[in-house]
Amino acid sequence: MHELSIALGIVKIAEDEAVKAKASTVESIELEIGMLSGVELDSLEFVWPSATKDTILEHSKRIINTIEGKAKCIDCDTIFSLNEYYDSCPKCQSNFKNILKGKELRVKALEVS
Repeated sequence: MHELSIALGIVKIAEDEAVKAKASTVESIELEIGMLSGVELDSLEFVWPSATKDTILEHSKRIINTIEGKAKCIDCDTIFSLNEYYDSCPKCQSNFKNILKGKELRVKALEVS
């Protein structure tokens, strides 16, 4: 379950940024997680309490924005929604595409005090 290491990485980022801001607590953390990032949101939710216990994020509010997958077909230039990497173009059925968004995994914002 790699979501635990992802959660621990998020904790590290939050702690580093709180030190830079000379903050003692993180009120909220906002995350952007793409549907194609490979992160299972249910698993992340499950490991979050363990990963944040006794850390600066233990009592913070967590906001997760999911980013829908989008791709552009290389053959016909159609832009389409993508649920899985192997989805083909709905117009020409080509499997050749550029991923435009949906692979994101980032800490977007921290509210500290």
